[in-house]
Amino acid sequence: MTRLLVVSAHAADFVWRAGGAIASVTAAGGTAHIVALSYGERGESGELWKTPDQTEENVKRIRHEEASRAAAHLGATFEGFDLGDYPLVMDDSAINRLVKAMTDFAPDVLLTHAEKDPFNPDHPVAYAATERARQLASGAGVASAFPTIKPPQFLLFEPHQPELCGFVPTTFLDITAVFGQKEAAMGEMGAQGYLKTYYTERAAHRANHARRISGRSEIKHAEAFMRVMPQVISSW
Repeated sequence: MTRLLVVSAHAADFVWRAGGAIASVTAAGGTAHIVALSYGERGESGELWKTPDQTEENVKRIRHEEASRAAAHLGATFEGFDLGDYPLVMDDSAINRLVKAMTDFAPDVLLTHAEKDPFNPDHPVAYAATERARQLASGAGVASAFPTIKPPQFLLFEPHQPELCGFVPTTFLDITAVFGQKEAAMGEMGAQGYLKTYYTERAAHRANHARRISGRSEIKHAEAFMRVMPQVISSW
């Protein structure tokens, strides 16, 4: 069964961009774990800061609860590193913590943000940290003097404005059967509730692309991903 690890810069990123992928894995009997490097308490929680006398600690608490409930809808586990946001800083200690999360979980598939994002300072940091941790955890696929894992498939989930982030889809995932779970997960993210409509529409757009590519008329909702490492196959 597939083991999926999702590294999310902020507490809600995994919901919008990979909620369908997570639910697809767990619905098929696989295991999914989500690591949020930060709660997005400073730069991604605008609705919560409209409350008078709001505090950063309370925002983090709410975001943790939202993300945990969302992960539960998807059948996944959630872990918050609480490293702060805007800016997200990944020092050696944080990288080592992410490496340990990878070696402990040993994913078959690894998902994270695109390498570039001109609208968000934390998403590229999450990509760079995940890429470095992946290299360290897998030891380039050869015997090493430290514990390693089998190199996972490594893909990037879709950014908010892909054409400005160098994101070119190489994989479309049919999430029609689990879209109700993604909707429920998106509904938990009250701090950014305005994004639910956008990502619902995006899933329909990507389904249109997937139908045209595959000829599969039954696809109603889909998510797009960009493969970083080539896929190794034995036959066509």
